[in-house]
Amino acid sequence: MKKNEFIEGALIATIAIILSKILGVLYVIPFYNIIGENGGSLYGYAYNIYNFFLIISSAGIPLAISKITSEYNTLGKQKEKTFMFKYAKKIIFIFSIICFLICFLGANFIADSIVGNLSGGNTVSDVAFVIRCVSFAILVVPILSISRGYLQGHRYITAPSIGQVIEQLVRVLVIVIGSYAALKIFNLSTAQAVGIAVFGACAGALVSYLYLFLKMHKVKDQIFVPNATVTKQEKKEIFKKLIGYCIPFIIINVANSLYNTVDMILVINGLNNLGFPAQDVETISSVFTTWGSKLVSVVTAIATGLVISLIPSIVEAFTKKDMKEVNTQFNKTIQVLLYAILPLSIFLSIFAPQVWSIFYGESFYGPRIFQFTILLAIMDSAYIMICSALQGLSKTKLIYTSVACGLITKTILDLPLMYLFNYLGIPPYYGAILASAIGYTLSLCIPLTTLHKKYKFDYKQTLKSLPKLFITIIILVIIALLIKEYIFVHITRKIYTLIALAITGLALAAIYYLMNRKLLNDLLGERILSKFKKLRK
Repeated sequence: MKKNEFIEGALIATIAIILSKILGVLYVIPFYNIIGENGGSLYGYAYNIYNFFLIISSAGIPLAISKITSEYNTLGKQKEKTFMFKYAKKIIFIFSIICFLICFLGANFIADSIVGNLSGGNTVSDVAFVIRCVSFAILVVPILSISRGYLQGHRYITAPSIGQVIEQLVRVLVIVIGSYAALKIFNLSTAQAVGIAVFGACAGALVSYLYLFLKMHKVKDQIFVPNATVTKQEKKEIFKKLIGYCIPFIIINVANSLYNTVDMILVINGLNNLGFPAQDVETISSVFTTWGSKLVSVVTAIATGLVISLIPSIVEAFTKKDMKEVNTQFNKTIQVLLYAILPLSIFLSIFAPQVWSIFYGESFYGPRIFQFTILLAIMDSAYIMICSALQGLSKTKLIYTSVACGLITKTILDLPLMYLFNYLGIPPYYGAILASAIGYTLSLCIPLTTLHKKYKFDYKQTLKSLPKLFITIIILVIIALLIKEYIFVHITRKIYTLIALAITGLALAAIYYLMNRKLLNDLLGERILSKFKKLRK
């Protein structure tokens, strides 16, 4: 294995994560046809609860371990670094068992809190069953996360990225083949089919862990010190560092997960109180928590890829007190984020009916909700990136403040805005989307303003690039709307819609690149571009 520099690492990690997310999106086409909307709601309930408990047991572990490893490498603390890795595995395994037991044994209580008052949809026992099935993954994924973070901290980005693709591939195979066999071959219930599907998370994690274990063994002399022992004082410092670094990442990810969990619970309750039929309530809920979020995750994957490579670079510069380099990396990441995610989100929003039809067929609620939730991906991605950068700078109090303000505001506004929109004759689920937008805005404004005023962060480099970006996007939006109005209106078959959408996307991407060639070349770096040129030769 070889180490990766920042932009190279960001590119590798982002490509791998996007591949994982594409796999995670493509499987929903057969999976949706196998289990239907009712099964999709059940799948969404299980995965939202699983994500919440997984976050408590392991969220932020890769980034926290990556940060500590990078810091110890910079300071030359090889012995402490090795001990930290082994110590972290023991601590996280204990947390994993506790979270697994709470999730497995408390499944009925959790299920009742989600669908207890809803009649005509999935039952409490069905929801509890699938929660228990997915809970086994909590025993494996945290240990996998530690190995992934340790390699990333050494700038080995390729192996963890490939491992992530392997994990997703195995998971997708179990989901599709398992659910099909359960329903079509063995004639099992929808709940049992979904239970097998969600167990795919555990199977994927096991295979990925085996792959990383073999990769780590090959470079063990470079990343481990034999018989590493530390004093009691050093052990205390490592424990404090682990807890101190993990908690902010956990809070970031818990808050991010809670946006979906709050929507799942409050949207169901709000629509139920407004008299929506149970079938419509669960359909809308599944768009928010399962089918729509699958498509949105492809966009947010770009932010995750950037963060994976951003953290070691920022920590290294911060440890060396090189704030100019920290500011440069921060601006560069924001620009890559804006130039990649903003146009992609707007494109998917404009063609929401076509995108939804390709994956799920015709739907009344799906495209209407997706065309706005995909725009939230811009704010969600910026939120992930900025909070993770703050953690790299040890600004934990600022993270807590921004996250708490955004999430509390969203939770408070969710139901009132739904009721207000319903009163005004606007679909009430748009109220929940607006509440999320307001929450994210607060979570972004607080840290950006504080970093500028208190820590003298300079955003001039990013701000100077925005006018051309906005002009380019306006031109592309006009072209996209004209194409949609005069070409897509005549296309009805899925395969033709897919071909037309692909051609349109590639054409708009080419125009976009030509209009912003200089800046994109500067952001990517000549070294990365030269590698692509060599590949073409």
